[in-house]
Amino acid sequence: MSSSRPGLRLTACLLNISEARRKYIVENVAKAALLEKNGQKHHEVSVLNIFSDQDYNRSVITIAASVEELGNSILAACVEAFRSIDMEVQEGIHPCLGAVDLIPIYPLSGVRVEECGAVARSLAENLVERVPGCSVFLFGEADLPEKRSLVQRRKQLGWFTRRDFSALEPDLGVAPARRCGLTVGMMEDESLDL
Repeated sequence: MSSSRPGLRLTACLLNISEARRKYIVENVAKAALLEKNGQKHHEVSVLNIFSDQDYNRSVITIAASVEELGNSILAACVEAFRSIDMEVQEGIHPCLGAVDLIPIYPLSGVRVEECGAVARSLAENLVERVPGCSVFLFGEADLPEKRSLVQRRKQLGWFTRRDFSALEPDLGVAPARRCGLTVGMMEDESLDL
């Protein structure tokens, strides 16, 4: 992806998935973000970094794209993660609610945070349509009108202590009956300093 073109409006996502120990799954999720629907490499999408923590059993895939393409790229990666990560057997020391646990979207160049919120809301709606059993919890600019922060949402959800998932009420999608099969997307509103 070239950022030398004038007027290129760039965004980034730090996609958090609940897998780090099986490298091929993490790589397949990252590859899914790079491909168009026809299977060809998308020229306006890049995976900038993959960070995996074996103890947490969690990976963060940094995806950069034009604001127009980021949502489709993330959606493809999320669908692959949901298909590939079995939450019945997932273990790690970091709390997680689903195969995809956090989807922060940040403006990089020529994009307002409100636009990132709109991308996030659209992505959330598409996830609920494409992924059976998906539950979405929004924050930041995607969480209108409240605009609750990630910290506020984690406290409300009992992120680090929750064991009873049936009491959760998602912003979109179905209420989870258990941990497995749950995909959580939370969208951020703060700028990312790279």
